[in-house]
Amino acid sequence: MTLSVTSWNVNSIKARLPNVIEWLKEAAPDVACLQELKCVDEAFPRLEIEDLGYNVETVGQKTYNGVALLSKRPIEEVALRGLPLPEGEEDEQSRYIEAVIAAESGPVRIACLYLPNGNPAPGPKYDYKLSWMKRLHDRAQELLALEEPVILAGDYNVIPRNADVHDPARWEGDALFRPETHDAFYALRWLGYSDAFEQADGRAHQYTFWDYQAGAWPKNNGVRIDHLLLSPRAADALESVEIDKGPRGKEKASDHTPITGHFAL
Repeated sequence: MTLSVTSWNVNSIKARLPNVIEWLKEAAPDVACLQELKCVDEAFPRLEIEDLGYNVETVGQKTYNGVALLSKRPIEEVALRGLPLPEGEEDEQSRYIEAVIAAESGPVRIACLYLPNGNPAPGPKYDYKLSWMKRLHDRAQELLALEEPVILAGDYNVIPRNADVHDPARWEGDALFRPETHDAFYALRWLGYSDAFEQADGRAHQYTFWDYQAGAWPKNNGVRIDHLLLSPRAADALESVEIDKGPRGKEKASDHTPITGHFAL
C-alpha cells in the first residue's frame, strides 16, 4: 500500500472550489494539504469535501492565509494549530496545522504550512518571514525525536536552487531568493530533512508557481516554491513525486499547482 500526500496553494478556496473538487475526484490523494484558503473555519466548504471521503481540519483566517489538512485516512490527533511561540508573543496569521494520520505502516505526522512571502525585503515583512522560519526550524527539530515519519508539506515561498527558477537574475533580491532565505531553508534541511522532489526527480525548471502577470504561464516563466520536506523515515519510504500542471491551465486557476509524493507507508 502507498500513501499519497499533496501540497497545493489554492489561492482562495471559494474562488477555486470547482477546480479543487474536480482535481480531488480525479487524483484522489490520501492526504491533501491546502494553503491560502482566505476564509475563516466556518466558511470552509467542509461538506463538499467530506462528500469526497475526506476528514477535514482547518486553521482559517478572514481574507488572508489559512491552511487545511484533508485526509481519507483517520486523523488520530491534531497536534498543533499554529507554530509554538515564545512566551508572551502572539501571531494572528493562520499558517500551520500539524496532525497524526493513520497509515498502513503506523502513524505518520503531516504538517501543512504556508510560509510568509516576506516582500518587500529588507523590512518588517521579511523579518517576520525569517522569524517564522526559525520557529519552523525549532519545531522540525523536535519532530525528529518522534518515532514517526514526518512530512512537512506546503508553500514555502522559497526558491531553493537556480535550477528552480526560470531566470535567477530577475529574482535577485526577492525575499524568496535572498541569501538569508536560503540559509534558513538549508538550516532546516541540514537537520536531516530531504526535499522530496530533489530526491525523486531533481530535474531543472520544474515549477509549481506561475504568476498571473506578464504571461508567465504560457511562457513557462515559473518557480518551484511548493515543497515536501521529509524526515529520514519518510524519505526512506518515498517512491515518487509528481508535479501536476493540469490545474494551472484551467479557467480561474490558482497560480500554484499540486505537488504529490507517494510513500510506501
